[in-house]
Parts: sequence; structure tokens; C-alpha cells
Amino acid sequence: MSEQNTESTIKVRQVTDVHSNWSTQGDLQQGKFSYQFILDNGAEEAMIMPTAEDGKLLRDLIHDAETIYWDTEKGVLIFGKVK
Repeated sequence: MSEQNTESTIKVRQVTDVHSNWSTQGDLQQGKFSYQFILDNGAEEAMIMPTAEDGKLLRDLIHDAETIYWDTEKGVLIFGKVK
């Protein structure tokens, strides 16, 4: 199987880095949060835009999980063992 075919068959990747962002939506408007997930050391990237409340919970889970995975097909974040 070629490398390109192998890459396209991978459905779950390990999150190896996380970047968070907040952006303004205009004067007197609520801003928006986003998390960018770097998957398998840059093989792929994913981004989500949670609510502020969900963002706080995600921040805690990201901090406390030993490993994190992203299901690229279903768009699901999977937390390994959580402290």
C-alpha cells in the first residue's frame, strides 16, 4: 500500500499539540474561542469552536488527559486516561 493510501485510511490521530485562540467579533459583541489540534506532529490539523463554557471544560480535560486522540472521520475528541 502506498504512503498516500495509508495516510487516507488513518481515521484516528493523536493530538500532539493544542493551540487556543480568542477572536473579537466586533465592538460590544461576544468573541469566539477556538482550539486548533495538531495531529501526529503536523501530519494533519483540526479546529473546533466551542462555547466559552465548553471551552473551559475542554481546557481542563486537555490538561488532565494523558493522551488525546481526534477521530478525523467523526470529528470526535477522545481522551485517554484522565488524572
